[in-house]
Amino acid sequence: MDSQAQILLAAILAGLVAIAVTVAIEKYGGVIGGALGTVPTTIVPAAAFIWIADSSQSSFNSSMGMVPVGMLLNSFFLWLWRFTPSKVPNWSFGIRLTGITVVNLCFWFAGAVFAVKLFSDSNPIIVGSCTLGVGLIFGWWATLDFVPAPKGKNKVGVFTLALRGIAAATAIGVAVWLSQQGSPLLAGIASVFPAIFLTSMVALWLSQGEEVPSGAIGPMMLGSMSVSLYALVATRFIPEYGVIWGSSFSWIFSFLMISIPVVLWLGVPPKTDRRIEA
Repeated sequence: MDSQAQILLAAILAGLVAIAVTVAIEKYGGVIGGALGTVPTTIVPAAAFIWIADSSQSSFNSSMGMVPVGMLLNSFFLWLWRFTPSKVPNWSFGIRLTGITVVNLCFWFAGAVFAVKLFSDSNPIIVGSCTLGVGLIFGWWATLDFVPAPKGKNKVGVFTLALRGIAAATAIGVAVWLSQQGSPLLAGIASVFPAIFLTSMVALWLSQGEEVPSGAIGPMMLGSMSVSLYALVATRFIPEYGVIWGSSFSWIFSFLMISIPVVLWLGVPPKTDRRIEA
């Protein structure tokens, strides 16, 4: 398979699996939908094709080690969707949503540039493991306060879902291309560009209002750490067992170790403030 075909196939697969997250939150509500919607999806074709593009253990480690860093940035990106709205003036809906989106994206890009420069000479697996730990703590903290997370009342339109798939496909395609160009750190962090989270928040704000996506933020922050774990264990499983079996083992491991415990934790009927019991 030539390089262009690898990019195209990875992008198509990522775009298709990305659409399911908005539907999951819409159908099951912000809590369970937010957690289930963050199981490893687009990282699966991204990791597979990054390995295929350059089957070097050191390069693969560098790319996958940056994934937890990117996911920690994504957690802050999501948290800002709960924090920023209260700081933005009560302008019209469209202007307010655009302003929030721009502020949050600027934070992510600034953080990504800083992270690539900061960790360029560090051990990627150690960096990834540490940031995974920080991400779990941050995500757990974000779920302590009860935020209403109802099911959506309105359907997310086909056009919005299509845009979501295109955004995710573009991010993964760029990540695989960067890997082919010999930029493993950039490929790793580009593979988790918050296209899914961005389009989820915007789509749900447009179709459901502010309450549904706000309630999904904490669960998405905590549940998304399964992506970080997937990337770290994939550095062992994919080189040893190949793309298909290695990806499968990595997915099952991260699902069992993070996604299931998160759903069980969030499935407990919440009090008005969980920190009373924490």
